[in-house]
Amino acid sequence: MSELTTLDIAAARDALAKGEFTSEELTAAYLEAIDAAKVLNAYITVLPGKAIEMAKESDARRKAGEAGALEGIPLAIKDLFCTEGVLTTAASHILDGFTPPYESTVTGNLWRQGAVMLGKTNLDEFAMGSSNETSYYGDVRNPWRADGSEDALVPGGSSGGSAAAVAAHLCAAATGTDTGGSIRQPGALTGTVGLKPTYGRCSRWGIIAFASSLDQAGPMTRTVRDAAIMLGAMAGHDAKDSTSIDTPVPNYEAALEGGVKGLKIGVPEEYRVDGMPKEIEDLWQQGVDWLKAQGAEIKTVSLKQTKNALPTYYIVAPAEASSNLARYDGVRYGLRVPGDDITDMYEKTRAAGFGAEVKRRILIGTYVLSAGYYDAYYLKAQKVRTLIAQDFKAAFEDVDLILTPTSPEPAFGIGAKTDDPLSMYLNDVFTVPASLAGLPGISVPAGLSANGLPLGLQLIGRTFDEETVLRGAYALEQAAGFEHKPSPWWRA
Repeated sequence: MSELTTLDIAAARDALAKGEFTSEELTAAYLEAIDAAKVLNAYITVLPGKAIEMAKESDARRKAGEAGALEGIPLAIKDLFCTEGVLTTAASHILDGFTPPYESTVTGNLWRQGAVMLGKTNLDEFAMGSSNETSYYGDVRNPWRADGSEDALVPGGSSGGSAAAVAAHLCAAATGTDTGGSIRQPGALTGTVGLKPTYGRCSRWGIIAFASSLDQAGPMTRTVRDAAIMLGAMAGHDAKDSTSIDTPVPNYEAALEGGVKGLKIGVPEEYRVDGMPKEIEDLWQQGVDWLKAQGAEIKTVSLKQTKNALPTYYIVAPAEASSNLARYDGVRYGLRVPGDDITDMYEKTRAAGFGAEVKRRILIGTYVLSAGYYDAYYLKAQKVRTLIAQDFKAAFEDVDLILTPTSPEPAFGIGAKTDDPLSMYLNDVFTVPASLAGLPGISVPAGLSANGLPLGLQLIGRTFDEETVLRGAYALEQAAGFEHKPSPWWRA
């Protein structure tokens, strides 16, 4: 049944509708694939019993004529989404044994559309990282390897487990969350499609918070069509989330065929950063040529505050993290390390429960929010964030979409940047600006590096205009014709 796992969402949906196989058979095939790929460490928790039970229920609904948009499709869920009665860890020791008594809004939406949960995927601890090396449960390995090499590579982060699972066909698709690029960057590094919707398009309720003004859920898929299908199921207004926007959810799949003829595509001159590899520059130009050949008009745009995006992000995000993570103290749930008194217990629990990267960001955040530094750092960063958003607003008066690279480099070796946080943070240089502005962005696999690793191109759109983003991404995908797959070395 392993050939069933080669089907993307759209193909599996159509085959299930025709009765070519059942959801139970499809789910069993994925569970078999997951079992054979433990070396990738893509999953923290696998749920064979629950998955088969959900698949049987799906088959019964289909038989009764009650099929939803994702009926019978097996998905992986990033372990940042709370799932009722299922271990939810945020890849952190401090949440040991935490099983939420409630379901996140996004996953609840997916189950109502008939999807099946295979398990919870690995991630950087509390979504803090660009390589999926900060997880308490160990590094995730990228299914891709460089030509002629057996060296282990990172899958990107923080949604590295979801990206690896999609790339290795260990699920039909997966959920991710994107704070500064954590859906799009791992998508680029694993040859998959990663879509960050507009901030407020998908509910944050029930998603463990990193930086509340930035976090946004989105789909990680094999194709742009699958991203459109999945976003339609995930999105929607939620009264439980004060940042959720009450706006209609379009038929994203229907929007794909519109093409890019007549669209204006912006190319920001400030994204040509120092030291960018020639192969990234060449791929970017290739993307411009592909869209131009399909009738798009290419225009140079200026985003002057781009150079300030990373420092702004690494003040705002840690500040919000230091506040959000204050709740993890060993009192009500998760890890508790005994102490001589309550203060000692707090200190010992947090010292043992948080990893090095999380501690680093909490300390940075606490520092920039402290008396005497709030105005100098945090308040100034918020003002620059407003300028970044204004840059994009001005650019979108002249263009419909903006085309950039997704990542400044292909997948790198595990451990290569562990002791160099500044170099690690630079991996988000192309994705952070759109996050700060709350804009939708998508990464589409568009080519291979000189050593055979996937490279992605990013399209950024106006707020709540995911339809145009997906139209452009579909056109880009069709032109690129990216059909490369990693060699399944993990099955050996």
